[in-house]
Amino acid sequence: MEALEALKKRRSIRKYIDKPIPKEILEDIIDCARLAPSGNNAQPWHFVVITDKERLKFIAEKATYGKFIKDAGACVIVYCDRNNRHHLEDGSAATENILLAATAYGIGSCWVAGYNRTYEKEINEYLKIPDSLRMISIISLGYPAEEPQPKYKKSLSEVLHWEKF
Repeated sequence: MEALEALKKRRSIRKYIDKPIPKEILEDIIDCARLAPSGNNAQPWHFVVITDKERLKFIAEKATYGKFIKDAGACVIVYCDRNNRHHLEDGSAATENILLAATAYGIGSCWVAGYNRTYEKEINEYLKIPDSLRMISIISLGYPAEEPQPKYKKSLSEVLHWEKF
């Protein structure tokens, strides 16, 4: 899939068929994530890939708006070094690369908030995450069981400003 096509085709998918995602594809998706831009090229990220059904169920139970994670083929939790002053921006850039790489593979995804959420501490303890890392996002991944129609998006003329507002 062409890059621009992936950008325009990406949708949040919350229903998945029961089909595992090959490890090679998951590794390539994370390889795309690690190539994201980062402030001062710090590359402060770590990625925890979860495919175990019991772990997916635990995360789904804890993540307020991620109940569908239990049915996903995998989820990725993006972490960044707490002491990096650009951790939120850098982790978000890596998250977007995951969403787009998944789309290119025909894999559905959904970005679930992780940063500053009440469940961050409990999930971190469960996964034995070092205190030096901050959760940025949780991303469900799976082969889509739905093909949602595009949501309303503002027109280009509503959001594009030339030279001044």
